[in-house]
Amino acid sequence: MNSTIHRRTFLRASGVALALPLLDSMNPTLGRAIAEPPKRMVLICTALGLHSPALFPKTTGAEYESTEYLDLLKQYRRDFTLFAGLSHPDQGGEHATEMTWLSAARNPGQDGFRNSISVDQLAATSLGYVTRFPSVSLSSKGPSSQSYTSSGVMVPAESSPARMFAKMFLQGDRQQVRRQKRKLSEGRSILDELMSQTKTLRNNASSADRKRLDEYFDALRVAEKDLAEAQVWLDKPKPSVDEEPPKDVADRADLVGRTELLMKLIPLIVQSDSSRVISVVIQDHQVVPLLNGVSFEHHNLSHHGRDEAKIKQLKTIEKALLNCFGDLLGQMKSKREGATTILDNTMVMFGSNLGNANAHDPRNLPILLAGGGFQHGSYVAFRKNDNMPLCNLFVSMLNKMNVETDSFATSSGQLSW
Repeated sequence: MNSTIHRRTFLRASGVALALPLLDSMNPTLGRAIAEPPKRMVLICTALGLHSPALFPKTTGAEYESTEYLDLLKQYRRDFTLFAGLSHPDQGGEHATEMTWLSAARNPGQDGFRNSISVDQLAATSLGYVTRFPSVSLSSKGPSSQSYTSSGVMVPAESSPARMFAKMFLQGDRQQVRRQKRKLSEGRSILDELMSQTKTLRNNASSADRKRLDEYFDALRVAEKDLAEAQVWLDKPKPSVDEEPPKDVADRADLVGRTELLMKLIPLIVQSDSSRVISVVIQDHQVVPLLNGVSFEHHNLSHHGRDEAKIKQLKTIEKALLNCFGDLLGQMKSKREGATTILDNTMVMFGSNLGNANAHDPRNLPILLAGGGFQHGSYVAFRKNDNMPLCNLFVSMLNKMNVETDSFATSSGQLSW
């Protein structure tokens, strides 16, 4: 007969207590050299959208007529593809769609919502510790990211370029390295010891709870593997880069300055092979951006109500962000890897979770994809009233990275253009 497992039951080892997941049986009242350049993925989201009339051309194909926004990227015209008519189904949720841009989980913002794994984390999990950092999540504002684990838990973003630079490239002293190794070693032995206590616990659990416990302990075993693999990297010197450590931009109003620093980190991370999966979210800073001619907050301007004066200011902000994207393409295209460039081997997606921020509309998302070995140079528009799943593009990107898959989230296949 199954007995009640108290909510405060812990597994204990080496003085550390590990809480259990909530079960039905619980009290209900409670850098190395690379012979061939690898494929990488960079995903950049500007969470308040891009003004569609200034972005999308009136004609499709390779001979599309440029627009006000695309003029800013004209020197890279053959290096990227612009997509229209892509989205995730069953979104709504207004700005809550920021959480699901990389996961496509349905109905964000509604009661009981739980996110699912994001495409960057699926790629990182599949690749594993082939690099020091399986993935890197960056943000212009704070720890909120668009990266989610298979359990729907957000991976915190790093918003300090200086801290990120230190993690990537500055080697600690011997004492610091020993301390890190000791923590990893202790964590691994704790997991080993905890596993030995599961048999008695499972005997007291219902069949449903045993299934939950098995899933939970499977996750612990994955953590143990990660700890062991991460420890290997502590014995390897960090890559050396010919760059001065960046100095953080303290002023939240300097949206462009903060974004520029994040963009400058990306080629360093990629070139040193510190990570092959990078996500960046450019968020609402809730202050008036430091740009000439801008006198309202970015969020306020995104809800312009077709006011031409507000739209003019909004376009000033968005043009500055597109210039940051263009600068990133220039940096990556200028760095060689044998007979190719970093851009040739790196997919860089730039877009938004909102197609029309003025109306909180998550359809017809603005999506630009550069590099990565795809055929570029065109404007591809799918049906405006019956969008193609954005996840179809994710499937194509995963396969390009040799993360072979037939589907992801709401996809209906690969995206062809």
